[in-house]
Parts: sequence; structure tokens; C-alpha cells
Amino acid sequence: MKKLLHIIMLYLKGNIFVITAGIISLLIFIIVLLLYSLPLEPILYAVILAFFFTSIISVVRFAGFYKRHSMLCKLKNSIALADYMFPRTMSLIEKDYHELIKEIDKSRLEIINEKNKSYSDMVDYYTIWAHQIKTPIAAMRLILQSEKSEINDELLEQLFKTEQYVEMVLQYLRLESLNSDLLLKKYSLDNIVKQAVRKYSRSFIRKKIKLNYNDLNCNVITDEKWLVFVVEQILSNSLKYTNSGEISVYMDENLLETLVIEDTGIGIEQEDIPRVFEKGFTGYNGRTDKKSTGIGLYLCRQILNKLSHTVDIESEVGKGTKVKINLHAENINFE
Repeated sequence: MKKLLHIIMLYLKGNIFVITAGIISLLIFIIVLLLYSLPLEPILYAVILAFFFTSIISVVRFAGFYKRHSMLCKLKNSIALADYMFPRTMSLIEKDYHELIKEIDKSRLEIINEKNKSYSDMVDYYTIWAHQIKTPIAAMRLILQSEKSEINDELLEQLFKTEQYVEMVLQYLRLESLNSDLLLKKYSLDNIVKQAVRKYSRSFIRKKIKLNYNDLNCNVITDEKWLVFVVEQILSNSLKYTNSGEISVYMDENLLETLVIEDTGIGIEQEDIPRVFEKGFTGYNGRTDKKSTGIGLYLCRQILNKLSHTVDIESEVGKGTKVKINLHAENINFE
């Protein structure tokens, strides 16, 4: 009822000129008849007839107005559709507005298609580039491994980081189409984590960081490729910000199917923790050490959301960081 009253008020406001003109015309009509000293009875009769006729016309026009308003409200909820079924026009001005909207929509679709094509071309280019750059990286690794030296070891470490950044680019590009790339199955969490640990074994040895790892003895429903990438990113962060001490990988005793990766690194400022998963956010540590891209944890959160997993961080400056990945999943169809 309140909504109907609001629509009536808007209708009256939109027709205020016609209503005013009608009232003034009726007053002129009454005044003229009175000036000719006509009896009051026929004047009142004419006024009642005019009011009755005007009321019928007003109700019919309001019904049409309300119908068009309801139709436009439905169109508003499906604005993505290009072929609008507009209500029938009541005037030339309304028809002009319809034509104008159609022209604007045509231009909008052309711009969207052009932007989508440009974005698709950019994604294709960087995807090809990311794959092609792996060839010289592999060649450089073979050359550096052919002769043992401190310089070559350092170059191999930097080459490994370069390869990780290239992999991050690929995963970032694939993020938009992640749903179509998922293969949910039951996997051994030990196998997934060990893949990531083996990849960073050289970094553990080089930085003399101790790894505490016991068998996890847990099977989880997930996508192996994407979860391996997430674990790699978290291990990479732990190694990046841990100069001495240890990194522990274990299952949380209190939370169901929750993997914990804990380090004894520099930690995260408390005010930064709520924002560490935002794209591009580097925080105090990232600005100080100039090592953070602000993309790694963002990718982790996005991927884990797609996998119906969750991630939380607990940290204390100077003592270390705990990353908890809850892998428990319910009512998921998997192979």
C-alpha cells in the first residue's frame, strides 16, 4: 500500500501541469457561468459530470502508467539483455527515448565486445609468453648446473624465483576460468604437501631452515594442481620471511582437516593481518623488505574459495606466523 501511494504521488507530480491546467479551466468555466447569472443547480451538475469524466480518464491513464512502470522495473532487473521489450509508447517523446536507449545500448555492447577481445588477446599473449619463457629458464638451469660454484648456486636460486613468478603469472591468468579447470577427487594430503616441500628443498638447505614434518595421514577432497600451488605459495612466504629457525607442517589437533604451516619468521603486524589477502596489499613487512608482490596470498584466497576451502592467519611480530588451511568439504560431488 505504501509503495502504491508513493507511485500515485509520483504520477501526480509528473502530471502537475495538466492537473493545474484542468483546475484553472474548471474555475474559468464556473466563473463564466456565474457571471451570466445561471442557476446554481445546472452549474453543479456540469461540474459533477466533468469531475466524473475526468476521474475515469485519470484512472485509465494511471493504470497504463502503473503497467509501464512495472514493466520497466522488470527490465531493470534484466538489464544485461540487449533486446529490450519496452512498453508501448504513449507519445513521440517516449518513442524518442526508446530509440535513444537502444542506440546507447548498441554502443555499450560494441565497447564491451571490444574490451573483451582486447582482454582475451592480452591473456593469450601473456599465456604464450609464460610458456615460452620456460624454455630459456630450463636452458639456463642446465648450464648453471653443469658447473658447481657459489655464484652458480646463487644464480640458480634467483632463476628458481624467476620461475615461480612466471608460474604465478600463469595461475593469475587462469583464475578467471578456474571453475572449468577444476578436477575434484580424493587425494592424499601428504603427497600434495611433499610435492611443494620437494620443490623448495634447495631453499630450505640454502637458508639452513629446519623443516618439522610428520606424516599428515589425511585424505581430502580437492584439486591437486591448485592446492599444490597454494601450499607452494605459503611455503615460499614462510621461507622469504624466515631468516633462521624452523618451519613446521602439521594437522591442527582441534580443527577438522585443517593443515597448519607455521614458521618462526618476522611475523605480521596485527593491523595488517585483516588485509593480507587483498590484491596488491604488501603491508609493513613488504614495504620494508621490498620482497612482497601482494599477489601470492590473494591468489591463495581466491583459489581456496573456489575449492570450498578456507584460510586464516595468526601471527605475532618477531615470533612467527601460522597459516591454517581448512580442507574440510561437505556435499561436493567428486570423481
